[in-house]
Amino acid sequence: MAMLLEDIVQSVEMWLKLIKKPQPYVDPNLDPVLLVPGIAGSILNAVDDQNGKEERVWVRILGADYKFRTKLWSRFDPSTGKTESLDPNTTIRVPEERYGLGAIDVLDPDMIVGRDCVCYFHDMIVEMLKWGFQEGKTLFGFGYDFRQSNRLQETMDRLAAKLESVYEASGGKKINVISHSMGGLLVKCFMGLHSDVFQKYVKNWIAIAAPFRGAPGYIASTFLNGMSFVDGWEQNFFISRWSMHQLLIECPSIYELMACPHFHWQHIPLLEIWREKEGCDGYPRTILESYRPGNCIDIFKEALSGNTVDYNGEMIPLPFNLEILKWVKETQKVLSHAKVPSGVKFYNIYGINLETPHSVCYGSEEAPVTNIQDLRFFQPKYICVDGDGTVPAESAKADGLHAEARVAVPGEHRGILCEPHVFRILKHWLRAGEPDPFYNPINDYVILPTAFEMESHHEKGLQVTSLKEEWEIVTIDQDDLDDTVSSRKPLVSSISVSQGGSNKHSLRSEAHATVIVHPQNEGKQHVELNAISVSVDA
Repeated sequence: MAMLLEDIVQSVEMWLKLIKKPQPYVDPNLDPVLLVPGIAGSILNAVDDQNGKEERVWVRILGADYKFRTKLWSRFDPSTGKTESLDPNTTIRVPEERYGLGAIDVLDPDMIVGRDCVCYFHDMIVEMLKWGFQEGKTLFGFGYDFRQSNRLQETMDRLAAKLESVYEASGGKKINVISHSMGGLLVKCFMGLHSDVFQKYVKNWIAIAAPFRGAPGYIASTFLNGMSFVDGWEQNFFISRWSMHQLLIECPSIYELMACPHFHWQHIPLLEIWREKEGCDGYPRTILESYRPGNCIDIFKEALSGNTVDYNGEMIPLPFNLEILKWVKETQKVLSHAKVPSGVKFYNIYGINLETPHSVCYGSEEAPVTNIQDLRFFQPKYICVDGDGTVPAESAKADGLHAEARVAVPGEHRGILCEPHVFRILKHWLRAGEPDPFYNPINDYVILPTAFEMESHHEKGLQVTSLKEEWEIVTIDQDDLDDTVSSRKPLVSSISVSQGGSNKHSLRSEAHATVIVHPQNEGKQHVELNAISVSVDA
């Protein structure tokens, strides 16, 4: 009986082991990673200074626009360089749950339908956990108040403290910083202002889709028309463009994303306006005016000169802020002088293959602008260049730094954080998982030699050598592969080479080879080479 009971206990224990939730894979040898998001990429909570109550104000669905206007609308204080909420009893705080990852993962954890539009670093975090990273040990996040300047001392102090805490939590290992979008400007500002701290704690910095020279078309229209952070039907549940417009006019971070006026653009970004003006003969005529990056300021000033908001019954003027512009000039100096410290490696991934706003045009020859203050009510038309849909490739790759590599990846500005190509590149640079010496991050393929056979025979003046070699090319499935390569039938090609001497004592040789390229299947393509060479002594 005792033996039977023991058998039952053992059976139950085995069953429990089978149904036990598998433990996540953890690689203790990985260097820590710190993820830094871009604009609007951090959850923001509003804390009531009177009762201590805390609630999420970015991002949320219920009462989103009302809470946004009452808690996040702000004014810039030139004496401190900080944007302060109009509500004097509100303090904006970034939550620190999950070692900072909670604030940059899913920006509205309560949202179920259409959740993809509020996912930020979510897919990348999930992928990195598969590679063996562990939250709080080798994976961390740094959320921040994206209204503020990228060089605000308060943010710089928080980032310095974060780097130190990550360094200590990982057992004294240097950190891989991965930034996205405007987060790249924040990291570059920190590197320029605190180079010694950066050098002490950082091993690699990987910037993804960073607007190093600005996002000209996107920001120009933002000043005049506002912006929406989501597209499609989901935007009906979020903040209105008008409410967002009023916030961004007082955000130094937005001004820091303006087109760099001193950069030598291949295609100069312009603000163009069709205007009706009186000609020399007294009759009105329509002309197209064009303004370069440094000359747009007067247009922004005039267009926003009458802009006001009603806050609790008080009309508050919100014109184009020249005090912020002064602050931004100093930020541009910091960015232009920043250098990668010795011992730190910098990598740049930027998006391509999407029409990206570069120049902006208002009005038309048939319907010109008669009053500059009406620009806010005109629909902008964009002249586009190559990029990620938000940041031109020309801006993103002009980091002004010594880079170990700059890699272009087809992808949308925020969607690039979910791209398998980017994951493969990061895995390679972070040395996560099994090292793959055959991986090429730029072309994004792996060539794996799978077979190699070679035989040689020599008899009666005849040398015969046969060779068989096979490879596997591993890449992503692509719809636009060359028809001859992606067709269902293998591609067969033959090569023949011969060599003969000039006299009867010289060696004559011939070689024949056949190459077979099999069609791609599940991201893999098989290539075979069969060759034979014959050499004859004279």
